[in-house]
Amino acid sequence: MTAPDGVVGYVPGAFDMFHIGHLNILRRARTQCDRLIAGVVTDEVLVRAKGRPPIVPHAERLAVVGGMGCVDEVVTDVSSDKVVMWRRLGFDVLFKGDDWKGTEKGDRLERDLGAVGVRVLYFPYTVHTSSSALRQLITGRS
Repeated sequence: MTAPDGVVGYVPGAFDMFHIGHLNILRRARTQCDRLIAGVVTDEVLVRAKGRPPIVPHAERLAVVGGMGCVDEVVTDVSSDKVVMWRRLGFDVLFKGDDWKGTEKGDRLERDLGAVGVRVLYFPYTVHTSSSALRQLITGRS
């Protein structure tokens, strides 16, 4: 469903230790929609998904992402199930890094969102910089 004011895009993520890969996906997403919403997952969702808490607390991650000029709105993402967020926000397209493309998680995301008319668009993953790599450098563990 396209909003009266155009295509609404959604970028979910942890956005832990904000880096160039995060900036790249937000900037690229901005060019593909009229309104861009970024969803910052809660610490609890992140622990369930990755088995560890973020380095940067949720409130600070919200503030950093919300401070990006390319983002129209920042919200708390409360679920790994993006249909939950679609029901709340009504976005038309969801943007992810292409490290998800062709994976079980990516296929499920495409199937679930496709069933409600949402496209999933992938952007190149920034291999040389990731929150996981930064975490490993900082803590000496993954």
